[in-house]
Amino acid sequence: MKLASLKSGRDGQLVVVARDLTTYVHATAIAPTMQAALDEWEQCAPKLLALYDDLNAGKVQHALPFDMRACASPLPRAYQWADGSAYVNHVELVRKARNAPMPESFWHDPLIYQGGSDCFLDPHADIQLAEDALWGVDFEAEIAVVTGDVPMGITPVDASQHIRLVMVVNDVSLRGLIPDELAKGFGFFHSKPSSSFAPVAVTPDELGAHWRDHKVTLPLLSYVNGALFGSPNAGTDMTFDFTQLIAHAAKTRKLTAGCIIGSGTVSNKMDGEAGKPIAEGGVGYSCIAELRMIETIQQGKPSTEFLRFGDHVRIEMVDDHGASIFGAIDQRVARYKG
Repeated sequence: MKLASLKSGRDGQLVVVARDLTTYVHATAIAPTMQAALDEWEQCAPKLLALYDDLNAGKVQHALPFDMRACASPLPRAYQWADGSAYVNHVELVRKARNAPMPESFWHDPLIYQGGSDCFLDPHADIQLAEDALWGVDFEAEIAVVTGDVPMGITPVDASQHIRLVMVVNDVSLRGLIPDELAKGFGFFHSKPSSSFAPVAVTPDELGAHWRDHKVTLPLLSYVNGALFGSPNAGTDMTFDFTQLIAHAAKTRKLTAGCIIGSGTVSNKMDGEAGKPIAEGGVGYSCIAELRMIETIQQGKPSTEFLRFGDHVRIEMVDDHGASIFGAIDQRVARYKG
């Protein structure tokens, strides 16, 4: 099924969205918010699914036109946002860009950091910042899952039953702030402002055969100023699947229902095809930093600029028929006005 949160108060108003994203129906009689549904998933999910089936069958009398611009992120705020780096190819390239060594352990021990989850951006809201050129504004197109309650010390095998929803993410990064911040030895903070999520969250079964081995096996499309920037497959070169990321996050703590676990930037190895333009059949990138690294390898220095005020980013995933699955993240970079 497909769920969304209309803008309303701090935590939004839960709605059920039709498979084709054309209509929706209020679900407040079942749960007022997405978080409330996740808290009581065993009781709420069957009722939400029945409503979803009726909506798709045209049996709901009060269905309304669905407008993605009316949506907050599915979880406008969350108890936990833990973002991984499951595509180790991306980690390796970005570390090269910083002249940082790549520990061998990164290939078998997942990386996860705690992001800010108190204030996610709406899917169509501006990315507001005080600086652009100095801060090195970048997008990062990712996949994320939302968990139920997860016991501490869970195994990857058992973690699979705790995945409730799948989402698409723009994990905004400020590349110009990252090196000095990481040099302090305390991790990201200023360099990771508010992230945004596509309007619709879906249950894994909604992805059909494209939810395989706890990965989403479809291209994730990124556009910058209207031009296709990347279309890497989210199921390819994902070193750690979502069950492994969840187990890693729960190694020393339990996770609460509504915890968001991110995949990190979707990244495919391209071997000798590195830097091949999208128009010539390349898969491209899910962030600007990777392209700049390839340019540095090939040309000695990067030529692609990071995002500036006024630049437009769109992130979306479509099914085999070209229909949007999650709706789109559609944002511009704008100066913060207070």
